[in-house]
Amino acid sequence: MEPTVEDRIRDALRDDLDRGFALLFEAHQRQLFSTALRLSGRWADAEDLSADAFLRAYRALRGYPPERIAALRPRAWLVTILLNAWRNRQRDAARRPTAPLEAAAEPVDPTADVVGKVTGRETGDELAGLLAQLPQPQRVAVVLRHVGDLSIAEIAEVLGCAEGTAKSHISRGLARLRTLRGELTEGGVR
Repeated sequence: MEPTVEDRIRDALRDDLDRGFALLFEAHQRQLFSTALRLSGRWADAEDLSADAFLRAYRALRGYPPERIAALRPRAWLVTILLNAWRNRQRDAARRPTAPLEAAAEPVDPTADVVGKVTGRETGDELAGLLAQLPQPQRVAVVLRHVGDLSIAEIAEVLGCAEGTAKSHISRGLARLRTLRGELTEGGVR
């Protein structure tokens, strides 16, 4: 049987931390950023969160013995770090409210076509708004499943709950999103 990406990452991390970390980063950077974007709702925040998660991961790996690295589930572990960083930022923001800054547009990718960018931006903004209305456990579970593409077992591990509870959060979150989407469409906002 061919080794999985996760197996190759674990082996590389045990053999050479820097080479292994490069593989870890390459394999999971897009997924981690997408997850951070849907959790935070802002491009700049997602960049900061994903960079912070990778930095924390690297620092942690430097102190891990080979046995712990061998038992690591890299994707779920990284998402757990990301989720903890996001929660910490939310707590910090709640403790130190600031005056809102002028609404600044997110940076535009110059290589994206204009029509695709506008359509994607409208859809992304709408989705971010709907996700923000979900209770946190549902929001996180839906994002991890449908943006992060984590399995139910990985989501349960990240959330520290039973698989049935993770499924319930996803199901209820999706049902609530459908309801919110229907209200948005019926209200003539779209």
